[in-house]
Amino acid sequence: MSDDESYELLGFDNVLVPVGDLAEAVGFYERAGFGVGFRFDEAGIALLRVGGETPGVLLRQEEEVAHRPPGWPCPRLWIEVPDARAAARRLAAVGIPPLEEPFSVATGWTVEVADPWGNVIGFTDYSKRPELGRTG
Repeated sequence: MSDDESYELLGFDNVLVPVGDLAEAVGFYERAGFGVGFRFDEAGIALLRVGGETPGVLLRQEEEVAHRPPGWPCPRLWIEVPDARAAARRLAAVGIPPLEEPFSVATGWTVEVADPWGNVIGFTDYSKRPELGRTG
């Protein structure tokens, strides 16, 4: 790309996640710890807050999306948490089982779950490299 055609990537806007049923999806993600920023049922969308950032996870209802197990390979969205192993215990306690036990990564620990439509969400921490994680 030439200089006059280039552009700068400024950051994430929203991550769109297709779901088959908006109400069911909102309930699942609320149990997983997400807060709802807004919900617009007529348009089939709901925005889930992630930390104090304005962008979030945008659930978008698509009628043809059915319940399914997660595929491989499939996109994965990882969200930073203070302690991924604690997140795994909390998720299990509210009926959201991990895809596998929490696993070690270069920066800390990660646990992944799937929503009823096979979308994989990971919760990851920076316990091994706290200088790279968020503070506060």
